[in-house]
Amino acid sequence: QVQLVESGGGLVQAGGSLRLSCQASGRTFSRYGMGWFRQAPGKEREIVARINWSGGGTYYADSVKGRFTISRDNAENTLYLQMNSLKPEDTAVYYCAALLSGTSAVLYWGQGTQVTVSS
Repeated sequence: QVQLVESGGGLVQAGGSLRLSCQASGRTFSRYGMGWFRQAPGKEREIVARINWSGGGTYYADSVKGRFTISRDNAENTLYLQMNSLKPEDTAVYYCAALLSGTSAVLYWGQGTQVTVSS
């Protein structure tokens, strides 16, 4: 089992920045690819970004490419999502997830953190 706890969400004006963190505990964090997903009201959950176990490989959804940066610190068992140039359409609950290696298939979810971007 891996336990994931997100933090860093909040209310921000359009154009602003937030940094989300995901603290992992349990089985070895560095064994897993990790990802950030989001779910807006009335919409399906979608992947935002993912990162491989070493941090050397990343993927971004087109909607966030160039604005968001995913990173990880395996020594601290922590995953990050730096979000810049935020837009109202980025408003959603953001979830951290541990992934099946090499895929976006989720093994474990965090509880989510709300991000609200005002116009």
